[in-house]
Amino acid sequence: MFCEKAIELIRELHRVSDGQLPAFNEDGLRQVLQEMEALYEQNQADVSEAKAAGRGDLIPSIKLRHCCLLRNQRCVVAYLYDRLLRIRALRWEYGSVLPANVRFHMSAEEVQWFGQYKKSLASFMRSIGGQEGLDVTQDMKPPKSLYIQVRCLKDHGEFEIDDGTVILLKKNSQHFLPRWKCEQLIRQGVLEHVMS
Repeated sequence: MFCEKAIELIRELHRVSDGQLPAFNEDGLRQVLQEMEALYEQNQADVSEAKAAGRGDLIPSIKLRHCCLLRNQRCVVAYLYDRLLRIRALRWEYGSVLPANVRFHMSAEEVQWFGQYKKSLASFMRSIGGQEGLDVTQDMKPPKSLYIQVRCLKDHGEFEIDDGTVILLKKNSQHFLPRWKCEQLIRQGVLEHVMS
């Protein structure tokens, strides 16, 4: 049946919860494109025959295949666009370096797009907020306090805060640190916010 493989691509995205990136389905995408090519070639042959022989009975099948081509096209574009939106959200969640398991699920073109998006965002952040720039990825939710209690989940090494104080982040150690300095490490899984 027409368009089944394209619809399966969309269903694949809906099965995975938001914030996660499923593996890029290159084989499924290739099958959809091959189906589109076959539909297009069949339409070309039928259009030529309809014009040459004056066969009006081919028009409904030509229209059906054309509608299937358009549907496949919309499904492929929706699949790729949804993946790009998820990758963009991952940049805001994890920062400029994605975990290896996320990167593994991306195609080469998506990795390239992520690099360009990362550079564009960094350029924008440098252009605002004076000489140092402004990190717009910090404070995704408005803070209730400027300092928070955090616990280190894994050894991270030395961590310097603005006043020059160097703190050693060792596993299971707890610290009272500025929120804006910790948010990135919390999202990366190095620290966790300790609720009192």
